[in-house]
Amino acid sequence: MKPSIAAKSNPNAFYLIDCSIYVFRGWHSMPASITDAHGRPANATVGFIETLYQLISRRNPKLIACAYDESLTTSVRNDIYPDYKANRSAAPEELKHQFKLCKAFTRAMGIASLASGTLEADDIIGTLAEVAQQQNTNSVIVTADKDLCQFVGVGDAVWDFARDIWMDATLIEKRFGVRPHQIADSLALTGDKVDNIPGVPGVGTATAARLLVKWGNLTALLDNTDKVPSMKFRGAVRVAELLDSHADTIRLARQLTGLIRDNSVNTSLTDYKITPDANALETVFDQLGFSDKRRQRWHNLLEKRQANDPASDPVNA
Repeated sequence: MKPSIAAKSNPNAFYLIDCSIYVFRGWHSMPASITDAHGRPANATVGFIETLYQLISRRNPKLIACAYDESLTTSVRNDIYPDYKANRSAAPEELKHQFKLCKAFTRAMGIASLASGTLEADDIIGTLAEVAQQQNTNSVIVTADKDLCQFVGVGDAVWDFARDIWMDATLIEKRFGVRPHQIADSLALTGDKVDNIPGVPGVGTATAARLLVKWGNLTALLDNTDKVPSMKFRGAVRVAELLDSHADTIRLARQLTGLIRDNSVNTSLTDYKITPDANALETVFDQLGFSDKRRQRWHNLLEKRQANDPASDPVNA
């Protein structure tokens, strides 16, 4: 029997969506022939909206927020390390347009749509997960990005929506060998090619896990590198030498891999309910050239939510 995941069975959990992943998934998986009412590409938007429909219809979240990335070259992490994410290309203009449509849709749905020019969606999600924990509310982080597992606290979960894989803190530790709060330390040791973060050559996830299980965190590890050679794993002496010679790199990387809190976020969880605006929704549907059938699916979904919980989703006409 699979272990029960508290957040999965909690109807009051706060769903935090890492939107950019699902916009890009739509961009790559939906036919390029899908266009909006003006003939512009709309495959990423339609794919993302379908993901959101499936999520809401399957989980019926009472609290939800959408976080978008807008800081590829302007993040505070670029100030710390100019080569941060330098391996990534900027989104093409037609995709930038679709991101705007996605945001217009989530705003019309009355879903908090959050982005920052200096912080990342990860930081927004991590901050909100922390706020929820402080208010005794479970979070469900909807993402396929392992980095966000670091924000999972007791009773929280990460949900890889596309593969329908759920992980709580226990399963995260089982998969990665470290506890959620140690993931940022692990990434600082191994580096992260996806984000162009440097690491220690020759130190992989298994070795990082051994070190962090023994010493708890990077500070303690770097204070005790003289004791690493006595650890019982192959190459321990060489690893100790690498840790000493790359200590500055490790400390730099740790500034990039962890949470940078977004102190601008709204901390009132009641403001993260879905409050649709009927007129705004119709405007977005018109922009996308949605058929009556597609529009009706959303109307039916919102009506069902309203019928099941009259206190939720008041539609502003």
